[in-house]
Amino acid sequence: MANQTTISSEITLKGVGIHTGEEVTMTFKPAAANHGYAFCRVDLEGHPIIEAHVQYVLDTQRGTSLQKNGVKIQTCEHVLAALVGLEIDNVLIELNASEPPIMDGSSKFFVEALEKAGITTLDSPREEYIVKENITYYDEETGSEITLLPCDNYQVTTMVDFGTKVLGTQNATLKQLSDFKKDFADARTFSFLHELEMLLENGLIKGGDLNNAIVYVDKELSEKTMDKLRKAFGKKSISVKPNGILDNLTLLYPNEAARHKLLDVIGDLALIGTRIRGKVIATKPGHYVNTQFAKKIAKIIKTEKRNRVPVFDLHAEPALDVNDIMKILPHRPPFLLVDKILEISDNHVVAVKSVTMNEPFFEGHFPGQPVMPGVLQIEAMAQAGGVLVLNTVPDPENYLTFFMKIDQAKFKHPVVPGDTLVFKLELLSPIRRGICHMQAYAYSGGRLVTEAEMMAQIVRKKETEV
Repeated sequence: MANQTTISSEITLKGVGIHTGEEVTMTFKPAAANHGYAFCRVDLEGHPIIEAHVQYVLDTQRGTSLQKNGVKIQTCEHVLAALVGLEIDNVLIELNASEPPIMDGSSKFFVEALEKAGITTLDSPREEYIVKENITYYDEETGSEITLLPCDNYQVTTMVDFGTKVLGTQNATLKQLSDFKKDFADARTFSFLHELEMLLENGLIKGGDLNNAIVYVDKELSEKTMDKLRKAFGKKSISVKPNGILDNLTLLYPNEAARHKLLDVIGDLALIGTRIRGKVIATKPGHYVNTQFAKKIAKIIKTEKRNRVPVFDLHAEPALDVNDIMKILPHRPPFLLVDKILEISDNHVVAVKSVTMNEPFFEGHFPGQPVMPGVLQIEAMAQAGGVLVLNTVPDPENYLTFFMKIDQAKFKHPVVPGDTLVFKLELLSPIRRGICHMQAYAYSGGRLVTEAEMMAQIVRKKETEV
């Protein structure tokens, strides 16, 4: 697993916000592991910070805008795409306005600045969401669809079709992030003429000119419209070239529109907050569908993190059966609450307990409504932890484990007859002087039912004798 990264030094860019027209200074600053991406408004009192996360998405009409506690960041996607494309995980982005500079409408200048700042590898491993099954989001109104498929690395394919002759149908594919800088970072934003007119009428794109956006002419140009555009962009003359692009801007790629849409997808999906190992196929993507899909993935990741359900094969030979367990633990039925050990290593254990109606505690807990006592769920996890820690000594039969502390115990769902409990315990720190610190989880039916943090001490049996 690769480690997280940040930039080696801070670096500053200056430019104009495309919608606000405001002069803006933006500074990339190094950040610690697990910081992620965040924006800081240094022009506001208290220098409020907005984390680059999909939960703060406010608007997607003309770019992706974030808002937290009334503080806004507009059109953040090009900046975020540059960070993802260079595989930089942690950066603080300071702004003295609400909108990053548009530069040339691509991620090119951000990539160049970040490379100049240098990239530093941190000590913490990079978190990555590994896609195990197909995940799809579909928007009925627009016909836009995004699908995430299992893949060995992060890949993105975009397919665009705006139903116009001038743009047509275009595709673009990123097969590996290392190709982003060379093949996608310089793909510029674009707009259709009818959209441009609407934006101008509403006082938007105050910072726009014909050098930071490709304008596709999808309608007849009247002299009135030509005059309006000349005034808006400070041009003496404006024309439409044979390729249907306004003025004299030259396309960098025949499919530059599809490449920029791919850039937008990468930037918007950065708001998930976790790296993805999978293939994204986006048909007719846009900021709305991109961020809706990001919300869906973020929710899935959050649920999986909360549950952390171990994947195991019930038909596989156990690492330890009940007879092996009784050679390690002093417990005996009916107080032996672990049936078998599925996995065991130096720092983790996965164990199973089948809960049947024959359990003696169901006689009184509760008659007519059998529920496994929470304290016995804790005890079962403790026994699994005992197997883990006693497995580290050569003669476990000569040792006992005494629990010293139990913290953060939470009971999320009742356990009833017929449930199969799966316990997963991990050491939170190496065992020192016989003291072990563990995080314990219990699952049933694919959901987390109980969790607790435990501390125990390994003691030789003779030390307990009176």
